[in-house]
Amino acid sequence: MNDPNGLIHWQGVYHMFYVVSTRYPVKSDKDLVHWTHLPIVLAPTPGSPDEDGCFSGCAVDNNGVPTIIYSGHSVSNPRKQQLPCIAISTGGAGDANGSNNLTNWQKYPGNPVIGGPPPGLDVIEFRDHCVWKEEDVWYQVIGSGIRDVGGAALLYRSTDGSLLNWEYMHPLLIGNVHQVAPLWTGSMWECPDFFTLGEGHVLVVSVWYAEHLYYSIYFTGIYSKSDHRFVPQHLHKLDFGASFYAPQTLREESGRRIMWGWLREERDGGAQLAAGWSGVMSLPRILSPRTDGMLEMRPAPELEVLRGHHWALGNIRLEEEPASAPAYTLPDIRGDTLEMVAEFDPGDAIEVGIAVRRSPDGREQTRVLYDRAEQHLVIDASNSSLDDTAHLSRHAGPLHLSSGETVRLRIFLDRSVVEVFANERSCATARIYPTLKSSLGISLFAHGGTARLISLDAWEMQSIWAETE
Repeated sequence: MNDPNGLIHWQGVYHMFYVVSTRYPVKSDKDLVHWTHLPIVLAPTPGSPDEDGCFSGCAVDNNGVPTIIYSGHSVSNPRKQQLPCIAISTGGAGDANGSNNLTNWQKYPGNPVIGGPPPGLDVIEFRDHCVWKEEDVWYQVIGSGIRDVGGAALLYRSTDGSLLNWEYMHPLLIGNVHQVAPLWTGSMWECPDFFTLGEGHVLVVSVWYAEHLYYSIYFTGIYSKSDHRFVPQHLHKLDFGASFYAPQTLREESGRRIMWGWLREERDGGAQLAAGWSGVMSLPRILSPRTDGMLEMRPAPELEVLRGHHWALGNIRLEEEPASAPAYTLPDIRGDTLEMVAEFDPGDAIEVGIAVRRSPDGREQTRVLYDRAEQHLVIDASNSSLDDTAHLSRHAGPLHLSSGETVRLRIFLDRSVVEVFANERSCATARIYPTLKSSLGISLFAHGGTARLISLDAWEMQSIWAETE
């Protein structure tokens, strides 16, 4: 599985479509936690604009009719580009496979609804869709890139309310492939998502370059509905790990903005084939605006229903230890499906944090830490596995603490996933593949000085799946 697509809160039910191979499966739930697999809803149609793939897109409520806008792929297309296609829900209320589950769809016979990129633009790619409505007019941004210029989100509108007839307006935003600071934004933008948050707007894109997937970024800024121009004021990474990519959001009926991302594998293709599966979804993240232009990101509170056995401890002094000495091990807290909430006073330590999935001898471990010298959140998976098919890495991103602010880490372990939320504004996700059965330990550490664990709460996490699944 890869990109989350077609997120929609429809008749009180959350629906997530996602791409697998060249098809669109779907699953849904009512509480953001317990999900049900449903049948594949879109698959390639021979001789059609999507004969070689039904790829990423979005879902909207078009005057009471759920509608999917997706990227249809056909190698017979002269430019071999993906083009916007439409599918309309045909389910009936009260049917187990009806409108609530959104499992019955009909493709528009006039697909594609846009025949190609705007004339006069030398684009690299043209795919992935975000659609929204302003009064009676639909707007759409499509991911693209302008050759030798940078990534681009191209803006279209449909004034007749049909979602079938579109006119190109202008780029909503163009990046700069040559710019490195504050972030390199690549040559093409995939999976654009544009939405209102608080008093401003957010544009999320995923950075693509020369057929390589890099990371997801977001711009916060001001969007003018008079001329439909977006002026970015801040640029940040969404996640400082190597896995989180192609996120999409939905706005639920209560007004919350919820994001999921695809967590890519960090092991080679042969290992994925041997395992028989590849890719998972992130936890749902609740987004809120901050005054500094960053996004506040918290795991959905609904996840607390999964909490099982609880441990609590605190007020532990963490001192510098010799390299040969073991870390401060927590013998009672072990496992590979855990939620932990920890608060540290970093003191004068250069590094302070938690090691998870640690073997007793430390040969396998993943460290989550705050680097005070660099003011970074770090997820260090460079010793996470003895398996030579695993991609071992260390990733870091800014975590600037204000005077007197403590380090607050919320860590979720789910077998091969480590998902970290730091101080509600920095996230880092890693995929790890420990080989030792004993790699279940948790330990605390401080280096370069003394720190203090103020509190730690940990819970065993229960499964989101019914036993039958």
